[in-house]
Amino acid sequence: MDALDQLVKTFFDWEAMAAVLPNMIMFGLPNTLILAVSSGVLGCILGMVLAVMGTSRITALRWLSRIYTDVFRGVPAIVVILLIGLGLGPVVRVTTGSTNPFPLAIFALTLMAAAYIGEIFRSGIQSVEKGQLEASRALGFSYGSSMRLVVIPQGIRRVLPALVNQFITLIKDSSLIYLLGLIASQREIFRIGNDAAANTGNLSPLVAAAFMYLILTVPLTHLVNYIDNRLRTGRPEKRQPDDAAALIGKGAQP
Repeated sequence: MDALDQLVKTFFDWEAMAAVLPNMIMFGLPNTLILAVSSGVLGCILGMVLAVMGTSRITALRWLSRIYTDVFRGVPAIVVILLIGLGLGPVVRVTTGSTNPFPLAIFALTLMAAAYIGEIFRSGIQSVEKGQLEASRALGFSYGSSMRLVVIPQGIRRVLPALVNQFITLIKDSSLIYLLGLIASQREIFRIGNDAAANTGNLSPLVAAAFMYLILTVPLTHLVNYIDNRLRTGRPEKRQPDDAAALIGKGAQP
């Protein structure tokens, strides 16, 4: 029982959790969303460029896309964040005078996200039947217009669940930017929990941070399932009552 009591006191001290929740909600949650949404949007833009390069008829573009994807999918996220944050950080400070680590963190997360999102987009584009491209070309569209107006929109629609999954990954990866050094108002959810745990010697604030991440990611997980189901089954049709049922419902007399 002593071990169980120690476990509860160390990880599930509700008072320690309650003490950090205001800061997590006021500072951690907005900062985490800023990092995830910004890098997600920029990652989608760069990822689409990589996907178009990966499906291009030009061999050099395909190779460039492949090399970029292999490198940033193969290197651990923490290494990329340290290389960008600590490697480019001094250059940025000297050039701009800014000490805000957020732009570098967003840049690092974007580079990693683009590698995965590019592959997601590429798989979606290549899943579209070749007949779609051929039909649009037969109607007089150029190759670029056919890809932009016909093939790519269909490909994006097919990979929406995978894109939401990638956004969930970005939310969790944003916790790694604590390595770059943050002032109090810049801390994200994990850093707030980690600082509180270091100050109190109790790990309950980290469990509170985990709960905050669950609050963000679980609804998105169910959204993925909903989108996937809608894409597979389509919008449910409303049943129209037949004439006899309509008459009975209105109380019609024979």
